[in-house]
Formats: sequence, C-alpha cells, structure tokens
Amino acid sequence: MTLVITEAACADIAELRQLYYAVYGPHYPVALGTDPAEMARLIGDPHSLWLVGRCADSGALTASAAIRSEAGSRIGRLEGIAVHPEHRSGGLAAALTGALCAGMLDTGRLDSVYATVRTVSAGPQRVVARNGFRPLGILPNAVDLSSRESLALYARHCAGVLDRRIPVTEVPAALLPLLRTAGDALGIGYPGVRATAPAPAPASRPASARLEMIEAPAFVRRRFRERFPGSDGWFYPLHTPNVLLTPEDGRFEVYAYLNRAGGYCSLLTAHPDPAAAAEYLEPVTRALARAGAGYVEALVPLAHHEALSAFLAQGFVAGALYPAMRADGDGFHDYAVLSRSTERIDFRGVAVEPPLQPYLDCYVSAWASTHLPTSPEVAP
Repeated sequence: MTLVITEAACADIAELRQLYYAVYGPHYPVALGTDPAEMARLIGDPHSLWLVGRCADSGALTASAAIRSEAGSRIGRLEGIAVHPEHRSGGLAAALTGALCAGMLDTGRLDSVYATVRTVSAGPQRVVARNGFRPLGILPNAVDLSSRESLALYARHCAGVLDRRIPVTEVPAALLPLLRTAGDALGIGYPGVRATAPAPAPASRPASARLEMIEAPAFVRRRFRERFPGSDGWFYPLHTPNVLLTPEDGRFEVYAYLNRAGGYCSLLTAHPDPAAAAEYLEPVTRALARAGAGYVEALVPLAHHEALSAFLAQGFVAGALYPAMRADGDGFHDYAVLSRSTERIDFRGVAVEPPLQPYLDCYVSAWASTHLPTSPEVAP
C-alpha cells in the first residue's frame, strides 16, 4: 500500500480516535488518542511533531505516530504509534517513525528521542530498532492495559552526543551490572567507575506514617512552579506533577505524576530537596499504591550516589540506564531509571528481541538480589 504522510490536523481528530480504539480498544491510557482537547493541543504544539499516514488510493487514515517535546528541552518522546489492524506488516509504523526522526533528530532540533515500547510482541521493538533506536532497559509492570504489561525503553541519539557524556566516578555496587550491559549494547564505556557500598540508608519511617495526598492538578502545578521556578532541583522530561504528598507537619513535599488509567506513577522531585523525603520513601510508595499505582518509578542522576542508595534501600531496582539524557553546558549527564512494583512481576508472556535480552537478564538478577533471601538468611 502506498502511504501518504502528512502532519496531523485538528480535522483528523475524529478519525484518529477511531484508529486508536481499533488498535488498543477502550483501555488506552494516553490522552494522545482519547482526549480531543489534548490532541488538539499537541497538534498545535510548535515543539512537537505528529504525523499521520493515509492510503493513497482511498484516503483512509491508517497510521499515526508523534514525537512530543517541550519548550527549552532537547529531548523528545516517540509515542502513539498505531497502525490499523487491517494494514499491519506493511512497514507503515517504520515509515512514520523514520519521517518523525528525520524531522526532529536529523534536523538537530533534539539531542535524543526515547520510546517506551510494548513487549506483548516483538513487532514494536523491531520498528524502533530499524530506525536507529537502541535498547536502554526494561520497565517491569510499567502500565496497565487491561492487564499488567512490561515496557522496553529504547532511545536514539544524535551523532556525537554519547561521546560528550560527563564521567561518573562511583556508583552503588548494585548498579554496576547495568552499566556493563548498557556499555555493551551501546558501545560506550565507564572507565574508572568504581563500585561502592551504598551510602547508609536513612532511618525508614513505618509504612503507616501519615501522609496527606493532594490530588488537585491545577493547585499542584501552581505550587510546583512556585517551589521550582527554574529547572534547578528537578528534571523529568515531559511529565507535569498532578499529585502532592506531604506529612502533617509539612516538612517536605513530594511531587509526582499519577496516571490512574494506566496504573503507574512517576516520582518527580521533592521540596526543599529529595533528601528531605528519603526516609519516607516506603510510606510514599504505599500511599501511591493505595491510589492505584501498581508501578512507581524514579529518574535519578547516575552521579547522585546518595539518592541512588536511598531508592535501592527501599526495594527499588534499576531496570534501565539513559546515557546522555540531560544536557549541561557542553556535556551530558547519565540517568538511571529505578522502579518498584506492588504487583507480581511475570515475564513469561514477554516477547524479547535479542538486543533487549541482556537487560532482562540483568533486571531479574538485580530483583533477586534485592528481594530474595541469601543463603545465610534461609532457615535450615
């Protein structure tokens, strides 16, 4: 089938919603394919690019994909890849992805683009791999789409970006296998990085510690902008907080993005600083689980040894590494993605392409080291 690729227009919204329903059914937790107001906003966003594919003969809208970015950012997210079930296996997804990368990466508008790819089949991994994306890790139980699914993290960098990474001198020992895996997959190195014992974990508060959870998105956004008027103190691309958690005495505020439809949450930052909330990680995670987040993740700079140690001490496991994620002057900082799931993780139905397999093996080993008893702990 000959595909005609054009930028999405507001006049396409009705057809686009039909397309996403045909592909994902009623459980798609992304506004891009379900919320007309958000779809119109993205179509008009000068920092993003949304492309659609139509059949040259019939004019029917058969495929869609977008790269979303934001003002002041040099990173984008590939999302919303959808091909009508009657037109699969024709290379339409790869064609759209290639056109998006040509418009956003090859032109120098962005330094890197990432994608969270479904693992219910190998097809989505092959689509992004054919367009130069490489695996960065696994996100277990990351989203609820009628049932829990694990996602794979892939990214594509502009030429030369990976060569400008700012060196890291030490990481907690638990992260060293992930660094080796990423190094082999991406052809990068971590020379001179030494594995250290985690920093002493802060005194953990009991899971029953009282936290107030404020779900008032407009208020939370205003409060967040007051606390963080610039980019200092937080970095979580393309996520806007909609939930605030705080103890009764108000000594700190934790900002998070909670997606109830997808059953997941991203911890964005804390005020006055993340260290102030470190000892409350357990009750924070429990509160979010009660709110419907079966998966909680955090994006942590690889250079922040203390923060990494705090998350590792509370049962979070590093499943992915994003090298050269954040620009800083002429260099780039690496970030680790740590997550924790309150639901049983089951990889038996996961389709894993060979480039992703080492990350899955690495995660399974790290999870076992974190959550399974060692020999001396097992009763005879």
